[in-house]
Amino acid sequence: MRYEDDPRFDSYYLEDSYVLGLDESEPSRLVFSLLLVLTPKHPFYSAPEPNEQYCYRNGALTFEGVSAINWAERTFRPVRDSAGEIDYGNIDVFELEANERYDLKGEWGRVTITAETARIDVY
Repeated sequence: MRYEDDPRFDSYYLEDSYVLGLDESEPSRLVFSLLLVLTPKHPFYSAPEPNEQYCYRNGALTFEGVSAINWAERTFRPVRDSAGEIDYGNIDVFELEANERYDLKGEWGRVTITAETARIDVY
């Protein structure tokens, strides 16, 4: 199932959100730091700034109770935007499978995560 079909993730547009970093410091947890695109369905949504296409907010995609992480590809090459900010691209694919498996892909790489839970937090 695609992420937007899951109520936990249906108020985000990850294909235009930016990966800012990855935290793998705890063995049972994996966290993607993100500059998130919020859709009008999100309670924190507001009209985009005059020079922005979307409503952006900082946040994280967190996987907890991680029992397996399989990196098929891992690149994480930083890209600097016109404002000088660094990111690692977008989450182009985020699919949820049976047995608590999550498949993600982007310019930063391709990974399958087996985890008890996944959520997005907005800061």
